[in-house]
Amino acid sequence: MADLPELGIGIDVGGTNTDAVVLGAQGRVIAKAKRPTTPDVTEGLRAALDAVLAELGHESAREADGPRLEREADGPPPVQDRITRVMLGTTHATNAILERRNLGRVAVLRLGAPATTSVPPLSGWPGDLRKAVSAGEAVVPGGHYVDGREIRPPDLDTIRRFLDGVAAEAVAVTSVFSPASGEHERLVEELVRAEYGLPVSLSHEIGSLGLLERENATVLNAALYGVAAHVTGALVAALAERGLRARPYLAQNDGTLMTLEHAARLPVSTIGSGPANSLRGAAYLSGVTDAIVVDVGGTSTDLGVLAGGFPRESAAAVEIGGVLTNFRMPDILAIALGGGTVVREHGIGPDSVGYRIAREGLVFGGSTPTITDAAVAAGRTPSDGKDWLARLGDMSEGMADMLESAVAVADEMVIDAVDRMALGKSGRPLVAVGGGAFLLPERIPGADRVIRPEHAEVANAVGAAIALASGRVDTILPAGDSRSEAIERAKEEAAARAVAAGADPSRVEIVDLLEVPLSYLSEPAVRVHVKAAGPLAR
Repeated sequence: MADLPELGIGIDVGGTNTDAVVLGAQGRVIAKAKRPTTPDVTEGLRAALDAVLAELGHESAREADGPRLEREADGPPPVQDRITRVMLGTTHATNAILERRNLGRVAVLRLGAPATTSVPPLSGWPGDLRKAVSAGEAVVPGGHYVDGREIRPPDLDTIRRFLDGVAAEAVAVTSVFSPASGEHERLVEELVRAEYGLPVSLSHEIGSLGLLERENATVLNAALYGVAAHVTGALVAALAERGLRARPYLAQNDGTLMTLEHAARLPVSTIGSGPANSLRGAAYLSGVTDAIVVDVGGTSTDLGVLAGGFPRESAAAVEIGGVLTNFRMPDILAIALGGGTVVREHGIGPDSVGYRIAREGLVFGGSTPTITDAAVAAGRTPSDGKDWLARLGDMSEGMADMLESAVAVADEMVIDAVDRMALGKSGRPLVAVGGGAFLLPERIPGADRVIRPEHAEVANAVGAAIALASGRVDTILPAGDSRSEAIERAKEEAAARAVAAGADPSRVEIVDLLEVPLSYLSEPAVRVHVKAAGPLAR
């Protein structure tokens, strides 16, 4: 009997729900589930995983306690043997920064004295976050000019004295213009690993031009090493408990994937993976590669733009937990509007009942008016909520007026947000996804049509399941005769980083190449951004 097609599982941990899907042959969704996101997000992950496995007829964790079921000679392979990969998008890293918990103590080292001492490391950080993360900061000689020439060699003895005087769990190294040359950062990494045995976060692997923002991202990355170890350990354990030998991956903030080994080195790359997953899932489910995507959840609505099937990236510095960073993030606009947003006599939100809507919303027998109730009263219901209108019962005239007004306010919030994301370009379709997509009206000014694809409520998990692996390089290259050779080397490095993230070496392609000429330099130069991506290696 021929083997059945391989299966893949995508899981996305959101603020309200944790979604999971199983993709079968030709990428078809064959199982899906939503479970509330728990305070310990790992439990919500396990619950969603168990739910989709149950749909496939797998006994989940209970099998792991007994002997492994043997495949009969002429029977199909067990479900757990057909699942070859599991892809996870998680809020662990974001939550750790926002809540200031489980962060590691970091020795912050900048190579750039004396030129960069006027603005010390971690300037502008919130006091509580800096206290939680910093084990000490130092600015020592080192770094390069923008054209890659060395300013002066790193002072290794000064670095040793600094590290001898701090109690750190990791080291963050940021060198001046390291996107042009990461040589000094790698030199310090060798010293730290050989003499101190600590993990090292290097800025040229994380951010782009902009010393302070790149340094901030590098420090956050180092502070998240412990969180990354917890996430990867929990995921591996959850798969083992359920008898799954699938290879696990984590979603990145650009809508692509990376191996657990890669995630352990670059955990900050998982921040923003949720919105990116929704955008990629929306493109996959709708078949549209250029569109505005509106992802309506229980607490908020995220809007993004698809360009060539991938999220449009933000051109501005991104603030995370009160800290400005400059690593690549999807261009997302979040508004305080979701299915659980509370409706009041004089307005809506911004607070939400979140996952408690299943017991507190009016259509579920509760006593709290929400945007879901307002939408149902206006005749908008999901496919599985056909009896919701009847559950509202006889409303008072005041309640009916309040819900009608709430729908009008919500629609205006969405219309305004769509206009802001369109940047003056009209005529694109709008893809509505998320568990609250039914809240949106049938027509929205600025969009030529509203698309509601099948399985839209779990688009984020679908996005995780179908994602590619990628690698990127953001560097500065000479603009003269050696430009072409330098760009080819940058392409090769981006492809190598994609392979390190889990891509099949034979199927990696350059999907983005951007050149920006740099002015006011003694020698002509260009800033080059290269992105490579490819399907996961089998």
